[in-house]
Amino acid sequence: MSTAASVSLSHREPALLGQTVVVIGGSAGIGLATARHAHAEGAGVILTGRDPERLRGAAADVDALSTAVFDANDPARLKRFFHGLPQQIDHVMVTAGHPSYGRLLDMDWEQARRAMSEHMLLPLEVARNAVGRVRPGGTLLHMGGTGGRRIRPGLGIAPAVSGALSALTASLALELAPVRVNLIAAGFVDTPLSAGLLGEGLDARREELRTTLPIGRVVGPADVAALAVHIMTNTAVTGATYDIDGGQQFVG
Repeated sequence: MSTAASVSLSHREPALLGQTVVVIGGSAGIGLATARHAHAEGAGVILTGRDPERLRGAAADVDALSTAVFDANDPARLKRFFHGLPQQIDHVMVTAGHPSYGRLLDMDWEQARRAMSEHMLLPLEVARNAVGRVRPGGTLLHMGGTGGRRIRPGLGIAPAVSGALSALTASLALELAPVRVNLIAAGFVDTPLSAGLLGEGLDARREELRTTLPIGRVVGPADVAALAVHIMTNTAVTGATYDIDGGQQFVG
């Protein structure tokens, strides 16, 4: 790289300078990594989460404009949060919720309802409340997964919502235009959530992925955060699903 090119890159304007990014579920993992990346690119960040102590730590990490403690799956509380925002915002990233695995026939009504709510109704409720609060050309960005695309026992409701989320994203992109709506579909990401799900099997899963993934390493929160910020800044994309799993869906 030439000296002139190096100077040009080192002095580029931050990609999100002066913009406001809301991260719902932003106290840890992918949400916090996205908040860090957005802050590094000049954005002011608003974080939400369910754990007050963890949220305070995350807010200090990214010098957050404000925080709000609530369960994003509470529609009334979600509505109050959006209506209480002091100004128009530019982007909303939603990472709240977690996968639900197990045999479908072993899920009771409440487990199935909550799984559907977290993965299908939450994006819809965020979209409803974003109307008039996210600027034209801004972004709603949701998280999904690639693991449920290969049907096998024990995945529970994940395959159903994996397919439905892409269609929901495209539909919302048309209804909310010119606000853009996109979906990130991740495979295994090395986060505290993954550690909680796998327990003592975490290290074995990491090693398995290092030796089998085409990229030769495990995907981390910073990888997803970089993609999220790219989607926020690329105003030509909407209604799209972006896979980020290191090729996991092709090798098992």
